[in-house]
Amino acid sequence: MYKLISSKILELHSKQAPAIGIGLFRILYGLITLQEIIFLLYFNHLIFDPIPYIDVEFPMIPFFLCLWGVIAAFIVVGYRYQFAITCNYIIWIIFVNFTPMQRDFDGGFDLFMIGAGFFLLFMPGDRAFSIDHLRHKLSTPFTHYSAYPKPTVSTLAYILPVAICLGFLYFDSAIHKMFAEHWRNGLGTWLPATQPYYVSAIDMSYLLNNTFLQNILGYTILVFQFTFIFFFTQRQLRTVYLLVGLGLHLGITLSFNIYPFGLGMLAFYALLVPFKWWRCIGRLVTAKQPSLTVFYDQLCPLCNRTVLILNHFDIFSCIDFKSAQEHAAHYPALAAINNETLLTDLYALDRTNRIYSGVDTYAQIFIKMRYLFPIGIILSLPGIHQFALKKYRSIADTRNRIPCTSACLLPQALPDTTLYHQFFEGVATQKPHAFSRKLSKILLALIVFQLNSSIHYGLIYRLNVDNPRNPISQASNAILMASQTFLGITPHALYLHDHFTGYDHILALTYTDQNGAEHWLPFVNEQGRLLAPNWGRVHSMWANIAVTPNIDNKRLHKFIMKVTAFWGIDCGLNLENVVFNIKLKKINAPSYWIHDQLHKNFASPWTTIGTAKWTDNQISFDLPDNINQL
Repeated sequence: MYKLISSKILELHSKQAPAIGIGLFRILYGLITLQEIIFLLYFNHLIFDPIPYIDVEFPMIPFFLCLWGVIAAFIVVGYRYQFAITCNYIIWIIFVNFTPMQRDFDGGFDLFMIGAGFFLLFMPGDRAFSIDHLRHKLSTPFTHYSAYPKPTVSTLAYILPVAICLGFLYFDSAIHKMFAEHWRNGLGTWLPATQPYYVSAIDMSYLLNNTFLQNILGYTILVFQFTFIFFFTQRQLRTVYLLVGLGLHLGITLSFNIYPFGLGMLAFYALLVPFKWWRCIGRLVTAKQPSLTVFYDQLCPLCNRTVLILNHFDIFSCIDFKSAQEHAAHYPALAAINNETLLTDLYALDRTNRIYSGVDTYAQIFIKMRYLFPIGIILSLPGIHQFALKKYRSIADTRNRIPCTSACLLPQALPDTTLYHQFFEGVATQKPHAFSRKLSKILLALIVFQLNSSIHYGLIYRLNVDNPRNPISQASNAILMASQTFLGITPHALYLHDHFTGYDHILALTYTDQNGAEHWLPFVNEQGRLLAPNWGRVHSMWANIAVTPNIDNKRLHKFIMKVTAFWGIDCGLNLENVVFNIKLKKINAPSYWIHDQLHKNFASPWTTIGTAKWTDNQISFDLPDNINQL
């Protein structure tokens, strides 16, 4: 097996692929991280305060979240990539392990994002759609952009993250699913989609009421997850796995209120798109002929840098930049303009031979780039045009037009300091066999870490033969703790029978004001759905920790306290002037198909089982000792 992996690594490493997919994956990962940071800022007091707004234990949390947001923005635009992705990886680990995020507000994808972040440390995420790629060009400004080849990367950069982050996850999840009756009955997607706590605002009942369709979906997912790791690299099957996976996770994103998990998984499918698709897409979106030809001073450092910047953002290749010294004489439309005047501005010709100069050239460049046309329109507006013209003249008329020396024409290019370049291009090129052997050992270690998790929790734990005092079991737990913390390897036993068995009641919160009128908190509504934005990790807190088949009153009191304090104060209530009512609704979570089960659960009536009251920033409860028996 070791020799097989080593030879396969050498084979894949020798193949080059477009960098577009990895650049898009980096952008999607950064955007998902950024939206989660915004979510954490919004629910800052609910998640991090011991008592929301009343007992603030971490007052600097918003500041550090904002710093994290800046780092995530760097990842999105690809600026200082290696620094940004390293900081992001460390911050994920710190927030997950040293705040209540993982203990009480597990969003279901924190560890997944840590695992993805780990692989991004070694991926060439700066090769496409990045500011770093532009900075590399700007370091040699007198090299025309056409001299730079389209960036390519090793196929390994695509295959390894998908195999480990998706393939291992799917296979582990499929093992756990085989122990769940509703999955064996082909109802793996149906059951959670009939539970009010888990569904989004989109009513999917017309799909849920088709038992044949639900069986097809359920069994297809099982086959898909069991086989993905073995066949996704096959050229004939890659498109099949891409389309099925996109459908699966798009369905999760739209159907359930755990959208961050669905989005995180969807991002990985940018790496699964066949390479020839990127080339075909490039040919389809690229302009067949330039819409605008721009002439610039070839000896002007500022002009050359401007051209490189504009070309970098001309993703549809709509603009052709030419040296005024070399090419202007070949265009009759420019014959009336003497050379000295031509070099003082950026001149441009469109397809109708209409001439533009200065600010008008920039406006036309943005308009012809298509996606930046609003900027071009704004530049043309009265007032803004005059202001831009004044600024443009102050820069253009004072720029340095002294001819460059040889040292100026050939400056030192920025060194590539990414880990990908050091290991996958540096070491791998110099010592390919040593590189493949070392990488094979690392992959074997990752396989062992995943097998430890899958066998321990997917088989031994589920077969009830685990002995916590066994030295082997203790060693296994220690390995799992390390691999979970730094690699995101964890059991993927989501929404199985041990979660839904006995899940026959849900809770909601209302409040009665001083006039005796009852109102619903903007948390759980009359149907039993968790309202936006209480999704993701807030949903997990309430639906997976506070309210379970066997409710623990201590935990329930803690989260009722958090929710009433947060939403009560957020709604402008005086906590001491209202009484919070705890309501219970009976639902059904069967492992066999029942027609219109979602609406039956929606229609089940609520009963008030207790109250909660705030006095002097302390909450007291009037609740039955054993809610599970109600």
